[in-house]
Amino acid sequence: MESAMNRQQQISHKTRQRQESCPLRFRAPLQDSNISQVHHADISREHLPNCPIISPYISGPLKVMIPENLTMEQTVEEKNPPVELGGQYQTPDCWTWRHMAVVVPHYGQAKHLQHLLFHLHPFLQRQQLPCAIYVVSQVNNTVFNQGKLRNAGFWEAMQEEDWDCVFFHDVNLLPEDSRNLCICDSLPAQVSVTINRFNYKLPYRGCLGGVFALRPVHYLRINGFPSTYWGDPEDADIAARLKLNGMCLSQPHLLFGRYHMLEEGLDPSHKQCPESPESPESPGFQHRWQHDGTNSLGYRLLSKELQPLYTNLTVDISAPPPGAPVPS
Repeated sequence: MESAMNRQQQISHKTRQRQESCPLRFRAPLQDSNISQVHHADISREHLPNCPIISPYISGPLKVMIPENLTMEQTVEEKNPPVELGGQYQTPDCWTWRHMAVVVPHYGQAKHLQHLLFHLHPFLQRQQLPCAIYVVSQVNNTVFNQGKLRNAGFWEAMQEEDWDCVFFHDVNLLPEDSRNLCICDSLPAQVSVTINRFNYKLPYRGCLGGVFALRPVHYLRINGFPSTYWGDPEDADIAARLKLNGMCLSQPHLLFGRYHMLEEGLDPSHKQCPESPESPESPGFQHRWQHDGTNSLGYRLLSKELQPLYTNLTVDISAPPPGAPVPS
């Protein structure tokens, strides 16, 4: 963790000044193109041409299909042959300075994970984004703690590479429009704006969750994510951290930021959870966020496995930091 922190301190000066307003991440639709047309260029990577600012393979709305009896072999062979071991993808015919890590907290939802990988990899390939997907699996000996898993995934990913952008992605959300660009601007971004389960209306305001993007410097500035929410979502807490640090959110156009939610097999740990810490509006919150996050993170990496479409990180988060509420 210390080496990752040092590297992030070195790159923090690259962040542009914060914009005064919160812009929409709007991009115009482009002509439909097929990513199967992409082939490796017969030259070395250092001689590849620069990728265009907006990929020509962006096609607009995507039809979300949920195949029955989907297997991981089908996901690899039919949809993602160019993805390398560990879920690494490099643009084969051009070069871009952008490169992103996708961190997916996971609690045993195997079918959800298969469907996510089946849809997400082609989605990222359309955008010509070098990337890697990290699935952070919690040992099933305690209540789900999404904040700790996100923190652990961030640090393990940053120890592999100095990613300039990190997407935190719920396992049960599938993108519905390729014009929703997976890039980090100068502001944190709420990427999943509307969801089919909520009739494509804004389900809530003042929260940051589902699918969202942070630059590493944003993550460090808010002290990462809280580790004291066992079972409960910490979305309002994260948004409050951004607000207290003078950062507002960008978001895609409502037509582009549409997501499909997988509902079967929801995590049962969300039904039984202990009392969460105080509300972000409480007087003690401003003090607490500075001590509850990446600087109080305690976890043990049990294994790191390079799967065909993702890197699986199995972590033990059973020892919470002092003062945190522990589930019985």
